[in-house]
Amino acid sequence: MNSTRPKPPFNKNKTPLLELKTPVQYVKGVGPTLGEALAKHGVKTVRDLIEVFPRTYEDRRSGIKIRDLKLDQLVSMKAQLIKVQSIPLGRTHRRIYDITLQDSSGVIHCKFFRVPYKGYFERFKPFQDIRVVGKVIDYRGRLEFHHPDLRDIDPEEELQDEVIPVYVEMEGISSFKWQKLIRFALSLLMKNPENLKFDTLPVSVREKAGLIGYFDAIQAIHYPAKDKYTEYVESRSPSHQRLIFEEFFLLEAFLYSKKLRLQKENSPIYQSDGKLKAHVIASLPFQLTRGQLNAVVDIENDFLSGHPMHRLIQGDVGCGKTLVAFLAAVMMKENSYQSCIMVPTEILADQHYKNAINYLSGHGISIALLTGKTKLSERRELFENLAAGQVDLLIGTHAVLEDDVVFKNLSLVVIDEQHRFGVNQRAKLKAKGPSPHFLVMTATPIPRTLSMTVFGDLDVTVIKELPPGRMPIQTRAIFQNKQGPALDFLKQQIQKGRQGYIVFPLVEESEKIDLKNATEEFDRLKQMFPDLRWALLHGKMKPVEKEEIMVAFKDKKFDVLVSTTVIEVGVDVPNANIMMIEHAERFGLSQLHQLRGRVGRGEHKSFCILIMGYAVNEESRERVSFMEKSTDGFEIAEFDLKIRGPGEFLGTKQSGLVSFKIADLIKDQDILFEARKYAADVVNKDPGLEKSENIFIKQHLLEKKNADIG
Repeated sequence: MNSTRPKPPFNKNKTPLLELKTPVQYVKGVGPTLGEALAKHGVKTVRDLIEVFPRTYEDRRSGIKIRDLKLDQLVSMKAQLIKVQSIPLGRTHRRIYDITLQDSSGVIHCKFFRVPYKGYFERFKPFQDIRVVGKVIDYRGRLEFHHPDLRDIDPEEELQDEVIPVYVEMEGISSFKWQKLIRFALSLLMKNPENLKFDTLPVSVREKAGLIGYFDAIQAIHYPAKDKYTEYVESRSPSHQRLIFEEFFLLEAFLYSKKLRLQKENSPIYQSDGKLKAHVIASLPFQLTRGQLNAVVDIENDFLSGHPMHRLIQGDVGCGKTLVAFLAAVMMKENSYQSCIMVPTEILADQHYKNAINYLSGHGISIALLTGKTKLSERRELFENLAAGQVDLLIGTHAVLEDDVVFKNLSLVVIDEQHRFGVNQRAKLKAKGPSPHFLVMTATPIPRTLSMTVFGDLDVTVIKELPPGRMPIQTRAIFQNKQGPALDFLKQQIQKGRQGYIVFPLVEESEKIDLKNATEEFDRLKQMFPDLRWALLHGKMKPVEKEEIMVAFKDKKFDVLVSTTVIEVGVDVPNANIMMIEHAERFGLSQLHQLRGRVGRGEHKSFCILIMGYAVNEESRERVSFMEKSTDGFEIAEFDLKIRGPGEFLGTKQSGLVSFKIADLIKDQDILFEARKYAADVVNKDPGLEKSENIFIKQHLLEKKNADIG
């Protein structure tokens, strides 16, 4: 298998002359086996290797003792490992690992709330000398390390009396091994003059922005200057500035060029007197909010442009985005075009369909529903009507992607909760019409910086107001010992005729302990409150079962729904007014906000009770308590982004887009805005990137286009 890979060139002395694109296995010390392991972590070429950046630096120039440690100090020190303890967390199978270290001056503990990798703790032996690198924190009144780097003492490494780069360890490769591999690869790269011509940033951009060259930055970041330790450890060195700028610049150039490409496409121009739209709006039993009206104007302007709309509507739970999508479909109907709304679940599709019938069917708009449950005979008739142009609006799940679904003149594609669909699915739906307008909706409020980097090719409309009559949800954070009174309060609400949810977390996809907890608690709660009608919902159930339970709950056949996090976004149960969330500290704030939005959808005063576990650190307590202070989804999203990073908003499918190697969306916002400005300037002046100084940008964008993130 490896024999098909390209071999590196050799000089006269049979020394390999590495190139940036050379497969990493040809670096001395790697080889085929480690090469395959590295490839799984995205390190496939020599360039990938030298762009494994240090996550921090340690200063070896002065020794330090445990008794001299100070709060918030980042240290590198030798110590002796006394013991490793594994402490269970409550009734779950989660554990805290506590490692005791000592030196001649005292003792300190290191805590790990997760396992860095399989076998991490098993490798340690009692009374072994190790090096610990980490930040000193205060935990319940004593100084500790949390998740420090613990490394075997390597005699060769210990000889380095300098500022040392620290790399993220992974199974089979230590920080010191990373350092050796990277430095060896760099030394060979620098011997090949052709490599030194490489720089993704054009000279003109570097000069205007005051940035150093690519290889100067790469070399300095792996060989930090002794007298610049603080600059490097705080990511403020010229090397950091340059490499952070480059990551943002290339992403923004990609998104901007994609946007420009879309603007060159043509689509039918919307031509109408707007009477139908005005009649629909006038017939609504409520007034549209200013945010909804602004969104309708944005969409109408897009339809008038002659180019396909590519717009994101983001707004808080219950802000009325779906109605805006319906009005966009009405505008399409006025021009005799068809629209399609794709949603992630059958229950949501059914809800949208019923609402569309309620608001639109009296105006001569033909609406159809297509899900996995649609009968074969109904499908045949639907497909015929769709192909004949007799269906104005199709609402459905993934079923709308089937090859049999053929439109006569699809001109508007709407995707609800778009992060739940893959790139290929979105592309397949758009391909069912000639350059259709494209509208994306999400109920997850996304911070501005994240919106720029993930949806930079889309125009963004934000709906901030909630429809009149939506009652604020009273939120309270409590600890496990107050669970009893909280359950009594839940029962009081049920006795008043209301319904409620109790939600349990999914800690990791590989650990289904949420299922065990939910089922155990479900049985316990049924025994505690036998007079209440209980239902259970979890991820291992078949979609049909989940559907049936949610419908029955909505129809008031159950009082309390005990669930894992599978409660569907956007499903309306107006009578449900109380949400209890167990182990709230394990959720991201945006997820808590989404769950909280399941209640408060009717006329009744609503409540959300966040129950924290016993072993909760200060940061988690602060996060969960923030939910008591704010009901503004955007404010919560900004706070959550600072604490947990971008993956919280995007899920695993898209978070790779913003998994930068060195840039940080929070700390480096100023660089992001500057890089965006320069990227737009370059692409505007040279849309085809034909200039010689833009050759490396073009090469990067072509590679990126092949793995287009949609």
